[in-house]
Amino acid sequence: MPQAPEVLDARAVRAWSSLALEALGREREEIDAINVYPVADGDTGTNLYLTAESAAQAVEAVFAADDPDPVDAVRAMAHGALIGARGNSGTILSQLLRGMAGVLADGRDGDHLARALARAADAARDAVAHPVEGTILSVARAAADACTGGGTLTDVARAAHTGARAALADTPGQLAVLERAGVVDAGGRGLVAVLGALVQAVSGEAVAPTARGPRPAPAPEGPCEDGGPAFEVIYLLEADEGAVARLRGRLDALGDSLVVVGGDGLWNVHVHVDDAGAAVEAGIEAGRPYRIRITHFGTDTAAPRELLQRAVVSVVPGDGLAGLCAEAGATTVLARPGEPPASGELVAAIRRAHAREVVLLPNSADLRHSAAAAAEQARAEGVRVALIPTRAAVQGIAALAVHEPDRRFDEDVVAMTAAAGATRYAELAVAEHRSFTSAGVCQAGDVLGLIDGDVAVIGPDLAATAAAVLDRMLAAGGELVTLVLSDDAPGELAEELERRVREGHLAVDTVTYRGGQDAPLLIGVE
Repeated sequence: MPQAPEVLDARAVRAWSSLALEALGREREEIDAINVYPVADGDTGTNLYLTAESAAQAVEAVFAADDPDPVDAVRAMAHGALIGARGNSGTILSQLLRGMAGVLADGRDGDHLARALARAADAARDAVAHPVEGTILSVARAAADACTGGGTLTDVARAAHTGARAALADTPGQLAVLERAGVVDAGGRGLVAVLGALVQAVSGEAVAPTARGPRPAPAPEGPCEDGGPAFEVIYLLEADEGAVARLRGRLDALGDSLVVVGGDGLWNVHVHVDDAGAAVEAGIEAGRPYRIRITHFGTDTAAPRELLQRAVVSVVPGDGLAGLCAEAGATTVLARPGEPPASGELVAAIRRAHAREVVLLPNSADLRHSAAAAAEQARAEGVRVALIPTRAAVQGIAALAVHEPDRRFDEDVVAMTAAAGATRYAELAVAEHRSFTSAGVCQAGDVLGLIDGDVAVIGPDLAATAAAVLDRMLAAGGELVTLVLSDDAPGELAEELERRVREGHLAVDTVTYRGGQDAPLLIGVE
């Protein structure tokens, strides 16, 4: 057996991140199964795994150097967890790692590890708007308290793990909803797995996994069944501390389970709300939110272990569209220009949807391969997935509008596919430089009108080009026009286009949304 390191060096950090990911992977399903607080949505294990996966990937990137700095490895693990944090427990785990990194940057022996765990517990508790005992916060505090005497690196890690396991066993006595369900806290159990991985990384000896507990009672009563908020909203935010302090107050008034972690200009925001759009708007006012994820919890929180029969997962290019689709019951994945979601993000969204059957709407031709790979992986996990090859957000809106979860799956997929296929789509963009297009030569600053993916109109300004595009699309007929404006697009543009439709096409209806996408205007004609 190799000699235990005296300090947490880069290789030990790498081993810890890798072993933590393995441990959470092994226990993911069991942790999901005991997830009854704060929302019984059965995804705590998955969220912790995805958070740890992001942390491990960040650490691996540090090892591209021949002789990685241990401080860089520690900070990478914390930063990776921050940018990849999922769910309530994943967000808290990222803050625990961030708190530890701040101390371990100054030293990485046993005494520093003990102080790092204490700092981590404090930082995590401070990040939660309304801390509750019997959760991962209690387990983190007990781990820190168990090793206040310091010692060798291995002694401290073992003491923290032992203290955490004891605290985990006590959680049902601290939180009534856990006691009624007959389970320990899911987030706390995940933290015990992470600390067990730390013991193995520094000692070379594997620890026994947490004993499998009972499955939760089928219908626990208590806070998580009593009409909680409908949506989980998570986003990364670039903002200063003053703006974040104001954001905390605003989000706290909107919902619950508020956790804001990070610092130095980059934050991860997590909250449960009924008005997902308001939570996103609050982030926009505070700074620049991105990687926005909005998840609809569903309405059957009284029977949390029951899968939904059917759900829709939709990729959207803007915050407004994310809120629109989420309000229609879809689980959304945000796609930013240059940051298309990978297949792993789509798989995670399918898991979050928590349904036996899932309809996947990629809403982009560029995502066809990633979406197909995600669908195959989800099918391997036992989910029935139908991939509708939507090529634009307006096609996804059309498909979602005819979605009826009560009819047979095949019939629903056929109807949604037909609605999407009957929707022609267009997008307006501004040319960045002179180039040749299918409609001729454009100059920098020209407005391009793309119909079904090809440049069809080149115009001098947004209004004239939009009108020309709309006329071309309606020349082939149509019953409904959908206009999706960016946040920067002038409101009179929509008014002018709506007037044009009314005057020239009496039988055609028009609906308008603010989508939050980068493109000034998206148009759909059904």
